[in-house]
Amino acid sequence: MFTGIIEAIGQLRSRQDKGGDCRIEIASRALDLSDTKPGDSIAVNGVCLTVTECLTDGFCADVSRETLSHTTIGHLRTGSLLNLEKALLATSRLGGHLVSGHVDAVGEVLSRKDNARAVEFRIRAPRELAKYIAHKGSITVDGTSLTVNAVSGAEFALTLIPHTIALTISQHYQAGTKVNLEVDLLARYLERLLQAEKPASGTITEHFLGEHGYL
Repeated sequence: MFTGIIEAIGQLRSRQDKGGDCRIEIASRALDLSDTKPGDSIAVNGVCLTVTECLTDGFCADVSRETLSHTTIGHLRTGSLLNLEKALLATSRLGGHLVSGHVDAVGEVLSRKDNARAVEFRIRAPRELAKYIAHKGSITVDGTSLTVNAVSGAEFALTLIPHTIALTISQHYQAGTKVNLEVDLLARYLERLLQAEKPASGTITEHFLGEHGYL
């Protein structure tokens, strides 16, 4: 689990394709890796990856075919900048929101404009994610926990303060940039709970109504 509070920006140093999946090497002198060991999790642009090797100034990770197909990781080039966050500790402050590192889909930045010292972005998500995106709710964009300021169908708006712009790769977003999206976990689980509560067609009985507080 992660918080969506980016700890450092890293850089893709190399990528080695290995029969459909790949191994990547990420450099980052800014990320404290003194307590990191192989098997630990690090979110890379919001994608939870397992450290396979620790380096003096970074780490290596394997990326599965599934991850390459459903995130932006597969399209990154050597030198690409990356948002990095180590896994949440039980003693850590939850400064953002609970983030799993399991990307739901890839979205696209539609526009960028300055608003005083902040920057406003409009992003389009795949239509199937629209129901999980709520005004003033949380969403993760490339691993960054952000608050949704407006929603219109599958499009939503974000306002990023100078601190967030300076410390994340959002500083490089332009119209057309592809971004990893993860919707709020609570929305996902709430939907599943509601689905589980629904009786099959024609099975609403007096017992069901009483059990669920209607009688």
